[in-house]
Amino acid sequence: MGIVIPLEENRPPQASIKPLMELVNQDMKLVNQLILSKTGSNVEMIPQIAKHLIDSGGKRLRPMLTLAAAQMCAYEGTHHITLAASVEFMHTATLLHDDVVDESDMRRGKKSARMLWGNQASVLVGDFLLGQAFRMMVDAGSMDALDVLSNAATVIAEGEVMQLAVAQNMETNEDDYLTIIRSKTAALFSAAAEVGPIIAGAEKPVRDAFRSYGTNLGVAFQLVDDALDYGGSKALLGKNTGDDFREGKITLPVLLCYRRGNEDDRAFWKEAMENGSSDDEALLQANALMEKYGAIKDTVARARHYGQIARDALAPLPDSPQKDALLDVVKFCISRVN
Repeated sequence: MGIVIPLEENRPPQASIKPLMELVNQDMKLVNQLILSKTGSNVEMIPQIAKHLIDSGGKRLRPMLTLAAAQMCAYEGTHHITLAASVEFMHTATLLHDDVVDESDMRRGKKSARMLWGNQASVLVGDFLLGQAFRMMVDAGSMDALDVLSNAATVIAEGEVMQLAVAQNMETNEDDYLTIIRSKTAALFSAAAEVGPIIAGAEKPVRDAFRSYGTNLGVAFQLVDDALDYGGSKALLGKNTGDDFREGKITLPVLLCYRRGNEDDRAFWKEAMENGSSDDEALLQANALMEKYGAIKDTVARARHYGQIARDALAPLPDSPQKDALLDVVKFCISRVN
């Protein structure tokens, strides 16, 4: 069960990623063809698991960022296709690994791969996809792009370990949490956006602009996901609402609620998060506390803040349909909580 998120103040206009999808449609067809070809293997389980996750939905936003950024920088080659596919493989690999670490039963409304094939197979196929991603990075022939994407892979892994280190620890502070989501989520958004101008040979200020755009879009995206887990829908999340709560995940709404609550409230959060007392009745109480202390509303406000930084990062760049579409992506990410 969820709560109604009060967003009457500064409600963003409705937005869509449809303009972005239309602009990169032809390139995405090539990306999808490459993805299918690179999931092939004589080991039958590899294409089965990869296909299960790849076919289960998802907007493929990260590779679309790579394609749109390359287009915006007037790139005319084909290596942006290769890099976009490698970005999607990195993302898919992290989903496989995340579901094992989080013991998730569902992914995008379907049973997670680990539930169908087991944890070991999920981890190993994730490793296979990472290997294929790096092979494609090499095929693109850009050391700078390889450097950015390989660094992102390292940072994502660091973020996963950091999250494990603070798991179920209610003394985690907001700065620590933002560090985690910059690593776990924003790092790949950032790299996906930056490799577009890299492959196009753009100057450093342009690369910096896209990197900042991707980083702050990624932070905003994750903060909205945090809010949706308590006040959203299964369709928007691609998993059951309340899963973060049931798994004892320390997210920003929880941290805000804990810091603002009285002694009894903090005792509730400690019991729920640290001791696993997170049944449906406890979730109802958590939702009530979220509403009482404005934790969802303020999480969304922080997401809007980072979204505006992302928009400002692209502001100095020349106007184009791709720029407009990328700005719409920011509004779309925030508007998911409407």
